[in-house]
Amino acid sequence: MLRALINTFGFVLSWITWLWVINQEFSLAISFVIALGGVLFIIPIVLIGRWSLDQQPTIVRADFVTTILHYLVAISFGASVIAATKFGLNSPSWSIPIPAWLGLLLMVAGGIFLLIVVLNLAVKGFGAPFAIALTRMVATEWMYAWTRNPMVLSALAFLIGLGLWLQSTLFLVWLIIVVCPVIFLFLKVYEERELEIRFGVSYLEYKARTPMLLPKKPGDRTNGGAG
Repeated sequence: MLRALINTFGFVLSWITWLWVINQEFSLAISFVIALGGVLFIIPIVLIGRWSLDQQPTIVRADFVTTILHYLVAISFGASVIAATKFGLNSPSWSIPIPAWLGLLLMVAGGIFLLIVVLNLAVKGFGAPFAIALTRMVATEWMYAWTRNPMVLSALAFLIGLGLWLQSTLFLVWLIIVVCPVIFLFLKVYEERELEIRFGVSYLEYKARTPMLLPKKPGDRTNGGAG
């Protein structure tokens, strides 16, 4: 019952926040602050979440903390991406000498791949990549046989495509220098620990044989897939 209430409140609050950011006419300075601050705010969320897990490393605690953390990260990161997109649209300087249609193609490819990964997780993990329906099994097949985080890779591909479509060097700098390190922190510090608690040996065995990010053909690994 409590988890259902958290999901309902988190879902509604997420959309209210994102729509508010979309509909506001921010200056470039404010858009930059939201784009930067929204991502950096994830750092203390991750650290507090990890501390909470370590205080009581149980499945019940991991499920509860992850549900809350996912919504906090979604709200903060979603607002940040919207603000960064507005900044990219309205910032006339530092344009990229690459045809915008190439960025659009990458966005479409990343979006399609993202949908495939969501389907992969639903079929093989019996859940979703989000708090509304946490997976009940470790997904180890299809896309997840090549890398432990195909969803992150597809989302990054989409965002890179967005930056190219916007013709915004500053958007791509924000993505590479700010977003990527914070995502890595989230995966390494929080998500891996949370999955270890929820799935135990099955996740540890999967982790040992499958790369964290860079895909590698299943069965063609010389270093155990550590990443």
